[in-house]
Amino acid sequence: MSRPKNQNYKGHGLSKGKERQQRASIRFKTTLMNTLMDVLRHRPGWVEVKDEGEWDFYWCDVSWLRENFDHTYMDEHVRISHFRNHYELTRKNYMVKNLKRFRKQLEREAGKLEAAKCDFFPKTFEMPCEYHLFVEEFRKNPGITWIMKPDTRSSDDQKDDIPVENYVAQRYIENPYLIGGRKFDLRVYVLVMSGCKWMLQRFRQYLASKHGPEAVETLFRDIDNIFVKSLQSVQKVIISDKHCFELYGYDILIDQDLKPWLLEVNASPSLTASSQEDYELKTCLLEDTLHVVDMEARLTGREKRVGGFDLMWNDGPVSREEGAPDLSGMGNFVTNTHLGCVNDRKKQLRQLFCSLQVQKKASS
Repeated sequence: MSRPKNQNYKGHGLSKGKERQQRASIRFKTTLMNTLMDVLRHRPGWVEVKDEGEWDFYWCDVSWLRENFDHTYMDEHVRISHFRNHYELTRKNYMVKNLKRFRKQLEREAGKLEAAKCDFFPKTFEMPCEYHLFVEEFRKNPGITWIMKPDTRSSDDQKDDIPVENYVAQRYIENPYLIGGRKFDLRVYVLVMSGCKWMLQRFRQYLASKHGPEAVETLFRDIDNIFVKSLQSVQKVIISDKHCFELYGYDILIDQDLKPWLLEVNASPSLTASSQEDYELKTCLLEDTLHVVDMEARLTGREKRVGGFDLMWNDGPVSREEGAPDLSGMGNFVTNTHLGCVNDRKKQLRQLFCSLQVQKKASS
């Protein structure tokens, strides 16, 4: 691909050739000085680029994206860490707007039962445009507690210094699930192409000991549904670009009935570690993210599990079983997700990349 004549464009990856061709070195850039930098610097064959040097991989912040994306030419293999309009999911008012629209679409096309699968976010109103709807709901349920939050743009999304005078009114979940008398929410990392912190595996074991494995299986299936439905709700509005990937941070609250509620989705989940355990968790998370993004072009594209990531959706739900199952009645179909289950990550990655090397040698 030749470089455009428009001289306002900055070029990255221009010296590279064939798309997805294996490369001896990957030039990376980031301004985030946290766990991410440690992972990038320790990745074999990856070389740090500073200032205006050409790069192949850029873990950017969204302010850089807003200011530079449309003026930057990127070769086929180049990858950056955000979609241009990620805010369709990561700003609460946009997220709720898209989920409401998607729920109405599902009700029209598939019926109320399917639409009810989107009932995983607390009732929310945007002010002032939905003020009258909020007042009507408030009068209908006078004993309900509501949380009012200013809908000013975050520093990453702020286009200027003038705050947007909008508010979001969201119904408070009054019966949160408590552990040791304390309220908490889950942070789950979802890669699109996871007070006191517990690994999800430990949390799942705790719930199973108190409520039984069937109730916990239902809970985690409902959490999986949140990921799929929320991403489907923005599928038609997100500007898809092969250069982009996104590591979302989902914040989920569980109530005493073991129903999960989506509170918000973060475009830039914190990658700064608060403890040694947190550092190890985020190191593995970031290493696996880089494995899936696959700048080295090592994967076949058919993998269902890479480290701590499960492939849940690929133009349709992905089955744990091999082959293409009949989804007409969903029968014994089980989605390929193991959220909170035991995963010998290091052994699995060794086997995966060893198998890929064997396949490559056999085909050469």
